Amino acid sequence: MLLIKNGRVLDPASKTDAVLDVLLDGDRIAQVAPGINAPGAEVLDASGLIVAPGFTDLHCHLREPGEDFKETIETGTRAAARGGFTTVCCMPNTKPVNDNASVTRGILERAAAGASVRVWPIGAASLGSKGEALAEIAAMKSAGIVAVSDDGRPIASAKLLRQVMDYCNSLGLPVIDHCEDTSLVGGGVMREGPTSMRMGLRGIPACAESIAVSRGVQIAELTGGHFHVAHLSCRESLEHVRAARADGLRVTCEVTPHHFTLTDELITTYDTRFKMNPPLASRSDRDALIAGLADGSVDCIATDHAPHDAASKDVEFDKAPFGIIGFETALALALGKLVHTNRISLMRMIELFTTGPARILGIKRAVAAGAAADLTLFSTTHQWTFRAADSASKSRNTPFDGAAFTGGPMATIVAGKIVWKR
Repeated sequence: MLLIKNGRVLDPASKTDAVLDVLLDGDRIAQVAPGINAPGAEVLDASGLIVAPGFTDLHCHLREPGEDFKETIETGTRAAARGGFTTVCCMPNTKPVNDNASVTRGILERAAAGASVRVWPIGAASLGSKGEALAEIAAMKSAGIVAVSDDGRPIASAKLLRQVMDYCNSLGLPVIDHCEDTSLVGGGVMREGPTSMRMGLRGIPACAESIAVSRGVQIAELTGGHFHVAHLSCRESLEHVRAARADGLRVTCEVTPHHFTLTDELITTYDTRFKMNPPLASRSDRDALIAGLADGSVDCIATDHAPHDAASKDVEFDKAPFGIIGFETALALALGKLVHTNRISLMRMIELFTTGPARILGIKRAVAAGAAADLTLFSTTHQWTFRAADSASKSRNTPFDGAAFTGGPMATIVAGKIVWKR
């Protein structure tokens, strides 16, 4: 047994905000109450810390199988634990693509052997994510996938998206789309606007995303399926999501820490650590995302943790791959940009990392007797500096190297066991 003493329990599911003890017995929470006495239990003093349901990351890339020189399930989940995540959902763009039950089972077997946190695979929507035919979705569901996506590609056509959503509706799976009209991308490498023109870099217009979001919303209305927008980045996309929800459609979305923190104006030196897809957007887009996080239009924060080796990023901006690592800085960025600036409450931030993604997956997250013993303990005041060289990830591609933070993860507990502690 593990007894967590004197922590401030913040639980969005029950709206609990109180200093309480939490007793864990095996992989379940046994009791949540003040002054618990449990002789023989290991004691973790959480005085001055927040005790929250375990954080879930709905969108990450663990690169295994196929690109273990960038990341492995072992190293990626170690980084996730250091970021306070107890569950991560890994995208299917592996080599081979996770488009069949055999690959799904292989990922779960590797996770069982060496993961620090829970790993829930996301299966491909189409075979090879090529956009030509449905993947083996039912078989993957039986093997353990929790959603489908062709990330980092959009689902290729409206016809295929309809087929995928119809099929997944019968299986109770959300369809996650990397929303992008590829005909408008045209080899672009950053958001189209004054900065792209000044830097002489090919731009991607914001409407490349919002047009694809509109397509997905209309297919969701047609099919009644659950359409989820991955890494939403611009104001127009958010307006489509708001309108869909007002109409009662099953449309959800996520926003990444880098999109609610950074803007395209930072791309002044061709530093490829600022290259991601969707690209960094304008200040007005960033402010719109923050407003959506505050008013409930955005369902969750997801990292889009995308590790790359140094050699592939240490090239010209045009040639570098998109993506940055994100597990270890996500919570601190949310605290610094959203909570400490009074844009959202601490409870709302926790909801975005816990009950928000849980609702999308159709599960529950709570600090309550009988719930899974997955907990995230963090500080709102701890002063620390993130050093990429010290990351648990194999990769170092982050624009936040050297950033000083106030607040961050302090301990991560999975199935009743402390898997990381600062």
